[in-house]
Amino acid sequence: MASFESFQDVEKFRRQFETDKAKVQAGGPPIITAGSDDWYSGPVESDRYWLALRGRFEAEGWPDERIASVDGSSSTVVAHTPRPDRSKWDAKGLVVGYVQSGKTTNFTAVIAKLADVQYRLVIVLSGIHNGLRRQTQVRLDQYLKDLNPDRWVTLTEASRDFVKPSHDVSAALSPEKTVLAVVKKNAAVLGKLINWLDTPNGRKALASAPVLIVDDEADQASVATGRINPLIRKLLSLMPRCTYVGYTATPFANVFVDPTQEDLYPKSFILNLPRPDGYFGPEKIFGRDAVEWEPSDEQGPPDGYDMVRIVSEADVPLLRPGSKEPADGFSPAMIDELVAAVHWFWLATAARRARGDSGHSTMLIHTSVKIAVHESYEAPLEALRQNARDGLASGRPEILDKWRNLWERESSRVPAGDFDRKQNTFDEVLPHLDDVIAATRIVLDNYRSQDRLDYSDPSVVAIAVGGNTLSRGLTLEGLVVSFFVRGATAYDTLLQMGRWFGYRTGFEDLPRIWMTPSLAAAFRHLATVEHEMRDDIDRYQRENLTPTQVAVRIRTHPALRITAKMGAAQPAYISYAGRRLQTRYFRHRDTEWLDTNRQAAENLVQDAVRHGHVENVGGARLIRDVPVSLVKTFLSRYQVHEDSPDLDPTLMIKYIDQQLTSDPPSLTTWSVAVVI
Repeated sequence: MASFESFQDVEKFRRQFETDKAKVQAGGPPIITAGSDDWYSGPVESDRYWLALRGRFEAEGWPDERIASVDGSSSTVVAHTPRPDRSKWDAKGLVVGYVQSGKTTNFTAVIAKLADVQYRLVIVLSGIHNGLRRQTQVRLDQYLKDLNPDRWVTLTEASRDFVKPSHDVSAALSPEKTVLAVVKKNAAVLGKLINWLDTPNGRKALASAPVLIVDDEADQASVATGRINPLIRKLLSLMPRCTYVGYTATPFANVFVDPTQEDLYPKSFILNLPRPDGYFGPEKIFGRDAVEWEPSDEQGPPDGYDMVRIVSEADVPLLRPGSKEPADGFSPAMIDELVAAVHWFWLATAARRARGDSGHSTMLIHTSVKIAVHESYEAPLEALRQNARDGLASGRPEILDKWRNLWERESSRVPAGDFDRKQNTFDEVLPHLDDVIAATRIVLDNYRSQDRLDYSDPSVVAIAVGGNTLSRGLTLEGLVVSFFVRGATAYDTLLQMGRWFGYRTGFEDLPRIWMTPSLAAAFRHLATVEHEMRDDIDRYQRENLTPTQVAVRIRTHPALRITAKMGAAQPAYISYAGRRLQTRYFRHRDTEWLDTNRQAAENLVQDAVRHGHVENVGGARLIRDVPVSLVKTFLSRYQVHEDSPDLDPTLMIKYIDQQLTSDPPSLTTWSVAVVI
């Protein structure tokens, strides 16, 4: 005779079978996941939260392809979380997006879909600044709470972070509703939340409640910090059925967390978000090095669009005080490049108005983190604004000619036709120029300023001068021009300060960035690092691996740190074996340089023919059994362009010598192909 417990088990499996069958019938087979159970097949027509969110996207006129992308990428994240009928789990994952690329949209969709599978508590850890927390709260209110007001219980508001409610946790949690809290990563706030949850009634209620914790900007404050990291870990320990998902565009610190410790290492999964159509990232602006042969991914010209303008390193002391100089009393010089940047911002905004685009338009000036330096820019910028209006009002031909020349010079360097736009003439732009300048506000955005960036008014035009409050998470709406000369020494800091990454729909040809040569070179390197890192993350899916089985590799740089939080990172040396590297850059105006390389190549071919065996292979001449000494001689004579660091002849010769001394030795003879 069957026991009551076995009957319960059979009933449980029956219900699970019926649920799985319904999912398969509605959406096909479950989404294939790397290293975990396949259980989720995507949303079904009975899902309340996701369908409401999708309806909001449709009402806002989102293209079908964009909605499908958000749907697919969020379903992939959900599919990598544990099956929600388990009695206990402790899942930790990481989702890697792009700077300014819609990470919030993705985790909003993930929240909706997990609420549809009975997650009862959602906590969003939203940065360390009030501005970002408020921005996130407003977004989630609009796209979740307001669409199902009777099904959401919110513990925070746009104007108020978490404060302990009068009721306990058990009263807030219910099978019919989902509780939402958007909290700063602040020790006092997290302490209040933990104290509210960590009671006998609270622990009892949490024992049966699936919980989602979304950590926005997961590399900031969450990892390797003395106060915030232990509080997040304490928070997770209160919840027996908890899924923690970090979101960041700069996951360097996260992947270096020690996986052997009880910490926030993303042991369950690491996923890339797809690069959205129309997204401007480092690659599109700065180009990147050719890591090996690869097909074009249509990210624009190999060296990026011609949007970067150079500020001389020698002029930086005119724009910010030195590290040992006092900030108080500093007076910035309005150098020609800064004036041109501001003038172009006004022209570009006027061009947008001429195109019928009345959206927000912003310029970023970021030279220093010091508040006194920010304040020093206000008066000179206001004076520049007034002088520009006075000059236009005078109607003097020489002044109009300066504006015309700047427009024609800049607009010709990035063709609007590359983005299927028709370029404006200066005569179309000019009627809007004075109105744009008149509408411009100079905004100082830092911890001390009262007049912060606010896009609640329609059609804001602002020149924002700031530091750290503008350098992570917060979206600068309609960013057109950036004047950026603040130094940084770590990958994650630099990438997060790149507020110019994102979408520029309708004005793709107009953005410009003024920066020093060293910063431009650093961003180009980061574009290469990002490309390789994302390919490493995609390897988990290709090879059905989890982050506990193999680590993500990050390319190093001779002058930049990867992150200040290196954690359990270990150096490794990449082999040249199996790689197909190629020269892509030449000093095409340096005759001596080109002749030296041509002679090195001729000598190699001539010597190879004398020592090897020649045969025809398709459209090439193949010379087999070429002695390694000839190859090393060629490498020692051939000069590689500085933008091709992977082809450093010294490193290649060192690698060859290592292989020659291995047991058994290799690379003693080579094949040289001459393609005709």
